[in-house]
Amino acid sequence: MEPLAELTVNRSNPMVDPGLHVWGWEIPVYLFLGGLVAGMMILSGYLLLTGRFRKPACLFYPLPGLGLALLSLGMLALFLDLEHKLYVWRLYTTFEIASPMSWGAWILLLVYPALAVSFLVKAPPALTRRLPALGRAAAALAERPGAVRWVGGLNVAFGILLGIYTGILLSALGARPLWNSALLGPLFLLSGLSSAAAFVHMMARDVEERELFAKADNVFLGTELVVLVLFFIGLLSSTQVHLEAARLLLGGPYTAVFWVFVVGLGIVVPLIVQPLAVRHRVRHTAIVPVLVIAGGLALRFVLVYAGQMSHWR
Repeated sequence: MEPLAELTVNRSNPMVDPGLHVWGWEIPVYLFLGGLVAGMMILSGYLLLTGRFRKPACLFYPLPGLGLALLSLGMLALFLDLEHKLYVWRLYTTFEIASPMSWGAWILLLVYPALAVSFLVKAPPALTRRLPALGRAAAALAERPGAVRWVGGLNVAFGILLGIYTGILLSALGARPLWNSALLGPLFLLSGLSSAAAFVHMMARDVEERELFAKADNVFLGTELVVLVLFFIGLLSSTQVHLEAARLLLGGPYTAVFWVFVVGLGIVVPLIVQPLAVRHRVRHTAIVPVLVIAGGLALRFVLVYAGQMSHWR
């Protein structure tokens, strides 16, 4: 049996099939934070590989530490959703190649040290003064440019794995037709990248860096929109149950929140406003990046909740 199915609680909900496990708010939050951290890792890896992290105003230094904190919050949300919490260690007693949850457990085990090592690359001076051993490790790493590039490459690789895994976790559950698409992995990866890029260009102090990640965010959002179109084409050109699953978002109970908050405010509005901000035709504000991040969170909630209403007849 799928490890997640063994560990998660079965809540009663008249809108879904009886006997199947029902996810609450914890799983969408876990998927969102996992995707956001994945995006942060990829962007951090880019900054390390290109040497941009050495610029004094670069926003690299808080990303690994923030990633560790956000990923831990996501793991806490997942833990809260488990019914048999004392048995979570069983995920690490074996590796099931056909189980997305098993893959995810081991990927997360590798993500933590990758984030921790990247944190050492530019550890805060106040922290290194308090912890001399940490300071020596950070100094030794900084003296080895090749090692820094390796850290950057590992962050990109593990970030891609983590981001795709958050989508595969749903697509592997064939009992839900709405999730039965190989495009969920790329979709969640792109959503995580766009949310991370939005966070960086919202917080960046350097104008060049802000504009760079605003442009990157436009690319991620545009590609995400294309993948969403392909996702719907796949559903609408498939079986009757997939058509019924698509109707949950095309005239069904989740239509308004999906098209207004996910597509409209989370993708289309930023794609219109951000190019104008880059060209200095409108003022740069935090409103649009917040819309992107909120849209990424709404995407997880809509797909998780709507997916649980779709079933085979």
